[in-house]
Amino acid sequence: MASYYKLPIEKRSAIGTGSARAMRRNGKIPVNYYYHGEANQNLAIDKKAFNQAIHSGQHVFEMDLNGDTVYAMIKAAQYHPVTEEVIHIDLMRVRRTEKMTFSIPVVLEGEALGTGEGGIVTHVTTAVELECYPTDVPESVTVDISELELHSTLTAVEISLPEDISLISPEDTTIVTCNPPKAEVEPEVEEVEGEEVKEDGEGEAADGEEVEGDGEGDTDKADDDRESSEKS
Repeated sequence: MASYYKLPIEKRSAIGTGSARAMRRNGKIPVNYYYHGEANQNLAIDKKAFNQAIHSGQHVFEMDLNGDTVYAMIKAAQYHPVTEEVIHIDLMRVRRTEKMTFSIPVVLEGEALGTGEGGIVTHVTTAVELECYPTDVPESVTVDISELELHSTLTAVEISLPEDISLISPEDTTIVTCNPPKAEVEPEVEEVEGEEVKEDGEGEAADGEEVEGDGEGDTDKADDDRESSEKS
């Protein structure tokens, strides 16, 4: 029989923003527990105990509630926008005889063949959706990439799973790839050609100055001729 991490939950009667803040100051986290067909219950859990449960690697937890032993999973969690601490938790009851969907992390194992040819392994999808009984939830899914060649891709449908566990994620979900590194394209430089154009422009400006100088010379000559004519 599988063992489960036990959550030390407690009931809470006071609800509302003020009560929740006071609870957090005392090291507690407000919890909303629900199960279809039953009324929601307001609970609380010690913050340290919850962190230990999260680091246990389990997805289903055991609780003592109303004198009965029940099993629940974390359905949702709210985080503080600044400290990123958990400030509220939603727990959903599960039946060990009913299959459910879980998000399971993917762990890569081995060294890809393609890396020997300069390929780079990219872990694209780090978790997949699986359907199984709460008693069979794996901590992770291991994927052997030792046969992954250069220019190759491994998809979700290629993951080996036990008979009682089904893949819910799309079969064509890319898990890992092995491709050569992207070549850096150097931008085209036209510095020499640009300098030539600049020099030509300067030459044209010099010619313009020479022409302007000639024009001033012609004007001076015309004035001299006019003055000589008037004296005559």
